[in-house]
Amino acid sequence: MTLTPSEVFHKLVWGVAEGRWDELPELYADETLVEHPFAPTGDKPLRTREELREHFSAGKRLPPLRQEPANITVHETTDPEVIIAEFEYRGTTGSGESFRVPCIFVLRVRDGEIVASHDYIDHISSARRRGALNELLDSIRT
Repeated sequence: MTLTPSEVFHKLVWGVAEGRWDELPELYADETLVEHPFAPTGDKPLRTREELREHFSAGKRLPPLRQEPANITVHETTDPEVIIAEFEYRGTTGSGESFRVPCIFVLRVRDGEIVASHDYIDHISSARRRGALNELLDSIRT
């Protein structure tokens, strides 16, 4: 059975929250387009499942977090392949500090695979939750 765009989105955000890094690339088509338009150091689109495999493998090096997607609202569009999902990752860092990272994803899902995604993430909150805010700020300054 082919997953709907909403089902694929839920598998994606729960997979990230639970650190299932090796499974996440399989949610994407072999050829895809994933963009992070608000990335503070510039956006390098990811165009293949293999590039996504490399991208998600970086998650294995992140500090441990307890997090889950929350406040999820999925908006259906007039295009049956496209959804807009508003949500946030909410949780606590290894040191017990709570965090919230607001996100909006615009996904195009065809035949149960993501063929395009525009991921609008609060990168400052994301860096703060990983303890990497100073590193992010330094990279912006250079």
